[in-house]
Amino acid sequence: MAAFTRLDPALVEPEVSAPRPDRLIAGAPVFTSWDIEEADGLYAGVWQSTPGKWQVDYDEWEYCHILQGHSILTGEDGTEHHLRAGDSIVIRPGFRGTWEVVETTRKDYVIRG
Repeated sequence: MAAFTRLDPALVEPEVSAPRPDRLIAGAPVFTSWDIEEADGLYAGVWQSTPGKWQVDYDEWEYCHILQGHSILTGEDGTEHHLRAGDSIVIRPGFRGTWEVVETTRKDYVIRG
């Protein structure tokens, strides 16, 4: 394994998926993930979603940087976090709420499982 890797989607084949049906709230979002790095419980890559809304329940730690689009991450307490290009966030284990993609959103991510 190289000691240096770019988070470049051209390096891997994308995986296409969607939210689980029991978590879907609105729309028909399509997820595209370019999983570039996976080692020792750490995952990094690029993720994109088309518009829609679904429930989230994090059991891992995630850092992400929004590259494009507009999403709203809402905690179960009702607090809304509007995410747009240039925003960087950390989501900690135990976060519950909803993720709504208003405009197709793309992000770089690093997840520690």
